[in-house]
Order: sequence, then structure tokens, then C-alpha cells
Amino acid sequence: MKPPPQFIFLDVGNVLVSFDYDQGFHQIAEKTEIAVSRIKEFYTTKDIQSRLENGELSWQDVHDAFCTRFGSTVSMEAFSKAAGDIFALNFPMVPVVTAMQRCGLRLGLLSNSCQPHWDHLCTCGFTLLTDPFSILVVSHEVSLAKPARAIYEHAQRASNTPADRIFFCDDLVANVDAARDAGWDAELFTSAHQLIRDLNHRGIRLGL
Repeated sequence: MKPPPQFIFLDVGNVLVSFDYDQGFHQIAEKTEIAVSRIKEFYTTKDIQSRLENGELSWQDVHDAFCTRFGSTVSMEAFSKAAGDIFALNFPMVPVVTAMQRCGLRLGLLSNSCQPHWDHLCTCGFTLLTDPFSILVVSHEVSLAKPARAIYEHAQRASNTPADRIFFCDDLVANVDAARDAGWDAELFTSAHQLIRDLNHRGIRLGL
């Protein structure tokens, strides 16, 4: 059995919430009457999502470029809402997070996210994503993104915890491997039940 962690970081997307980028593209299309295929092309050819997540682009930059490219007059508010409203809560994780709180565990989020997505999550009822977590490391806010080693080092400093006493769970193999390379104890997220088993293996009994 591994020693219990002193701090636990969780990913957000496909761990605490699911998301659908296509839903965002269709909602932008509805607001602007621009074809979904053209909107997807705009995002993909300019690698907009990853550049937003690592802080290279601001959401204002994207809105300005979109309006210029398509001659659109869509407001920033409408554009942001259409792009951001793409999430659904992963309900099986609710009792897991509640149990971790009840056990007094120190918790944080380590997420690749862009401004409209994060703003939507923080303002539209997803309190699971902020209330239980004392440290929020969000890529666009720190201009670093997983799997770059620097974001794990940043999160470690923020948690004030030795690397080998941090447990991390993420749905992408590359991000888990990078965390392990940084000295963290990390596991791939596949389900709430698997996370419970992973924590049990580390001496954390959630009673679930």
C-alpha cells in the first residue's frame, strides 16, 4: 500500500464534468448564422483552443478575430455564453468529492481551461468545481498548460507539498505521465469507482 497523499489534485474536464466542443460550435453558429463548418475551420486552423488554454491568446483576441474574419457583430457576452455552455456534471463524482471533504483532505484543481469555459463553470451553478478546492491552478490564468512540467511545478509550490506526497488524477495519459515525471503519484481517471479504489490503495477510506 502506498502512503496516503498530503494533497490531492484533480483534473476538471472528463473527471468532474464532461464537455462537448461541437455543442459550442453549434451554439456559436446559432447566434451568428455562420456555418458550423466555417467556425470549426476558424478554430482548428489557428489552433485557437490550445493557444487560449496556455494563455497565448485572450478571449478578447478571439472575439475580435472572429468578428473581423466573418464580419460578425455578435456581442462578447453572447459569443462567450455560446462557447462556454458545453458542460455537464459528472454526477458519480459528487459523493466522491463530498467524502473527500468530509475526510478533511487538502484538495486542488489542475486544469487546462480557457476563459469562457472557466467563467461558465464558475458562474453557472457548478459549485462542485470551486467550493471544495483550496487551490485552483487553471492553465490560461498561469500561462502554462499540461503536460508541460512547469505547470506541475507551479501547482506543487502552490500546495506547499513534497512532490511525492501529491496525488493527481487526470483523464489523459500524457498528463498522468508528465505528473509522474515530476515526481507525483498519479493515476489515469476512468471512473469514480476506480478513483475510490485508487484512494483506498493509498489508505484513504471514503466510506463509499
